Amino acid sequence: MKIPKALQQKILFRKESNALRNLPIATNGIDFSSNDYLGFAKNEEIFESTHQYLVENKIKVNGATGSRLISGNHSLYAVTEKYIATFHQAEAALIFNSGYDANVGFFSAVPQRNDVILYDELCHASIRDGIQMSHAKSYKFQHNDYEDLEAKISKIKTTNSEFQTIYIVTESVFSMDGDTPNMETLVQLSEKYKALLVVDEAHALGVFGEKGEGVIQSQQLQSKVFARIMTFGKGLGCHGAAVIGNADLKEYLVNFARSFIYTTGLSPHSVATILIAYQNLNKSVELQKLKENITFFNNQKQLLGIKPLFVYSKSAIHSAIIPGNNKVKKIASQLQEKGFEVKAILSPTVPEGQERLRFCLHSYTTEQEMISILDELSALILY
Repeated sequence: MKIPKALQQKILFRKESNALRNLPIATNGIDFSSNDYLGFAKNEEIFESTHQYLVENKIKVNGATGSRLISGNHSLYAVTEKYIATFHQAEAALIFNSGYDANVGFFSAVPQRNDVILYDELCHASIRDGIQMSHAKSYKFQHNDYEDLEAKISKIKTTNSEFQTIYIVTESVFSMDGDTPNMETLVQLSEKYKALLVVDEAHALGVFGEKGEGVIQSQQLQSKVFARIMTFGKGLGCHGAAVIGNADLKEYLVNFARSFIYTTGLSPHSVATILIAYQNLNKSVELQKLKENITFFNNQKQLLGIKPLFVYSKSAIHSAIIPGNNKVKKIASQLQEKGFEVKAILSPTVPEGQERLRFCLHSYTTEQEMISILDELSALILY
C-alpha cells in the first residue's frame, strides 16, 4: 500500500533539495562524528563492571516489566538517582528513558498556562517539541543575545501582568555549534527578573568540570539554576537522561510528565550502566585527554588559517560552516573517502546558508588524526 500523495511530495521535495535523510551504513573510518566523547560507549572496563555489579547484586532480569509507576521501578533506580543527585550537588534526580523524553516531559508539564517560556533560538528539537506541547506562551530570543532576552523579559513584565512565572531556557553546549552561553549573565538576568533558569547539559556532561560535571557546576552556579537536564548518550556513552533539581520538582514530574508516566522503564542493565559510567567519571583519565585534544584542535585550526571557517568553541563539537547542501555533502564525501568519519549537517536541520561539517573530538583522537583531517579540509576548501 502506497503512502499518501502528500507524503510522497514531501519526500520528493527533500530529494530535489539534496536534503533527504538516510540511515548511514557503519564504517571503520576515523571517528569524528560520534558523541562518544570519552570513549565510554566501547569501554570494556565499564562493560565488565556493569555485568559484575548485576551479578554481585543478584540482578538477573532482562527488562523493567512495566512503567516505573506500575512494576518497573526496580531497586537500581533509587541507587542511581541518589548517586546522580549527589554527583551534581542537587537535591534530587529523576531518570528518563532518553534526553528527548526528559525534555518533552519537562517542558510539556512544568510551565503552566499563565507562564511564559523564553528559549534560545538554537535550542534542541526536543526542547522545542516539549514547549509546543505546553500550555504556556513561548518566545525565542536571538542566539546568546542577552540584550534581546532582557528586552523580551521587560516587555513581558510591562505588558503582560497575568504571567505568573518566566522560564529562561538554554543549553550549556549547543549541539550544532558547540558554543557555550555566558551562564553568569543568564543567572543574573534570572535573578533580576525572578525567572527560573533551565539548562540542557547534554553535550557538557563528561566534557566540562574537574570530573565532567558540566558547565553549571564548573562555574559553581548549580544552586542558582532551577533545573538541569543531563543526557547519558553522549559523554557517558550509554542511554537515558535525568532531570536534576529539587525534591518538589521530582515529585511533580513523577505525577505529571507524560513521557515518564506512560512508558516502560529502562532495564536494570541500562540503569546499572549509567551508575558505573558515573562512577568512572570520578577516576577518568579520559577527561583530561579530551581537554588536551580540544586545545590542540583549536591551535591547529589557527596554524592552518582556517579558524574563521569554524564557529567558536571550547567544547568537543567544532562546526565548519560551508553553505549549501550540495557543497558540504561533497566535501564530507571527499573526507570520508580519505578514511575520516565526519558528517555534513544539512538544512533544514540547520538554517539554510548555515550548512556545516560537524567535527566531534574524543579522548581517543590522536594528534596525527587531527592534523590530517584539518590538512585535508584546508586543501579542499582552498581548491
